[in-house]
Amino acid sequence: MTNDVQTDAGDHVDSIEAEEQPIDYSKAQEGARLLLEAVGENPDEGSLQDTWERRVPETFETLTEGTRAEAKPTLRTFDATSDDLVIKTGIPMYSLCEHHLLPYHGTAHVAYRPDEEVVGLSKLPRYVRWQSRRLTMQEELTTDIAHGLADELGADAVIVEITATHLCEAMRGVETATETTTRTTVGELTDSERERFIEQTRTHD
Repeated sequence: MTNDVQTDAGDHVDSIEAEEQPIDYSKAQEGARLLLEAVGENPDEGSLQDTWERRVPETFETLTEGTRAEAKPTLRTFDATSDDLVIKTGIPMYSLCEHHLLPYHGTAHVAYRPDEEVVGLSKLPRYVRWQSRRLTMQEELTTDIAHGLADELGADAVIVEITATHLCEAMRGVETATETTTRTTVGELTDSERERFIEQTRTHD
């Protein structure tokens, strides 16, 4: 499915609070231990003790960095020398399905038309990674990246496309590794800009 939603940058409300802290380790440990017990495992046996005491809490601390403002990469900008569309394709993307706590992964393509400033190209993959590290749906993630970049860069227009495989489909349910594509546009792209973006993303594929 492809969702191409055109909205204004001002419609986005950033829900991340600066004072939010890393995860509660004791609750993460308790939850992981209970889950092991629920499936008939002994949490205190062999390497499973390290699983609930350390590995799972550390993993979820990393995979939820996108909920913490202090983990957001600094998007240092430079004066723009033109208003040509900036396109970054083939960005690896990994996130967690909020319905099943299973990963979905794929590729993000990002483009923006700068107003007065551009950002270092290496920052775009870092921003996508930060946004992706949370419990979310692909449709929501696509929109959050597009609106977030529009807000951060003051860009005239932003377009984001994500194509991903969901393990909640591949490992359970229909047990088929299909791909889902979502797309969000903030502001207005010209027909030529949209065609150029599509051409670049299809060239990457």
